[in-house]
Amino acid sequence: MSALTLPRNIAERVREEARRLGMSVEEYLVDLLTQGLDPRSRAEEYINAARDLLEQAREELERGDVRQAAEKLWGAAALAVKAYAAWREGRRLASHGELWEYSTVLRRDLGRWAADAWNAGNAMHTCFYEGWCRKEHVEDAIEEVGKLVREVETRIKTGQTQ
Repeated sequence: MSALTLPRNIAERVREEARRLGMSVEEYLVDLLTQGLDPRSRAEEYINAARDLLEQAREELERGDVRQAAEKLWGAAALAVKAYAAWREGRRLASHGELWEYSTVLRRDLGRWAADAWNAGNAMHTCFYEGWCRKEHVEDAIEEVGKLVREVETRIKTGQTQ
């Protein structure tokens, strides 16, 4: 992936808006860019972005940046839930509350492990803001969130509902 350079005032505005909405910058931009897509295409874009964020989390952790790795994992978890909602019901989730609500659908459809993966992603969101977690916490979350991303991606690609 190549870096995108924006004018400083625009970059700051994007960061502020993402922060206000409780999103990572990446999640915010994916949401903006997929608004006009049909639900299936939106789901595919969400899950592709989630997979990319998962890889970025691994790279950040290798560089020793636990907080940035954690934020990427939060974004991957949130985008996986959004992808599932868009694919399963054509629904666009736009808030933390809707993500939490929809995580119960994931739990019901995929199993309790999906709720654990969602919780791991949320712990990473807290880690980003509070800085309390350690490398081992992020490593564990990479495994859990990674499983969620892979399972949602498989269901989107194969059309499997249960």
